Amino acid sequence: MRTGRSSTYRLTLSMIVKDEADRYLPQMLERHLPYIDEAVIIDDGSTDQTRAICAYFLQSIPHRIVHNEISQFEREHELRKQQWEATILTRPAWILNLDADEQFELSFKDEIEKLLRQQFADVFYFRLFDMWGADHYREDRYWTAHRIYRPFLVRYRPHIRYTWLQTNQHCGRFPIEIEKLPYACHPARIQHFGWSNPADRLHKYERYHRLDPEGTFGIKAQYDSILDAHPTLIQWKE
Repeated sequence: MRTGRSSTYRLTLSMIVKDEADRYLPQMLERHLPYIDEAVIIDDGSTDQTRAICAYFLQSIPHRIVHNEISQFEREHELRKQQWEATILTRPAWILNLDADEQFELSFKDEIEKLLRQQFADVFYFRLFDMWGADHYREDRYWTAHRIYRPFLVRYRPHIRYTWLQTNQHCGRFPIEIEKLPYACHPARIQHFGWSNPADRLHKYERYHRLDPEGTFGIKAQYDSILDAHPTLIQWKE
């Protein structure tokens, strides 16, 4: 636990990973390690060194790594439920739910303590920027995620009975009930590097068209736009 932070404000990083060893996992863990107290990792069928990397970076804090022999990603609501249940077993005060290719901007380290200690909000919403390369994000007709605030930081309330949106894709990273909790929007930004590599974009293009060919759970036109040759990009500035 971080010096001076009581169990009342303990922050647990909760994350799902799969074959992240050669992607953004090391920089993501290094960025957030200074202000988390504990971590719960669901390794969803990795065949590379993902678990070893997690164990190495998290060795200084309590952590649990759960390994799924067979990936559950094609039934995302079940995977997210597994993540949630494994996380709340640690009796967290706050849960920070990030993916392995997401990271807060540097200045957030100076803001987090105030959020954990305040008493008016149980959920904090942030904007997620889809990075198209190391220092640009995409913004055009179907790529406006950064205009919407989404929940990433939640105070755990154990008396609530939690349920999930029963969809195999885009089910949300938190249970439905957190939408009813008092919340606040925060200006700190999150970089999402999942689209920044051309090989990753091709992989996601193929995956979305395979798992959701009619755009039932998402937007088919957005899926089709993933491989646009000349997207509109804006430079990222810290």
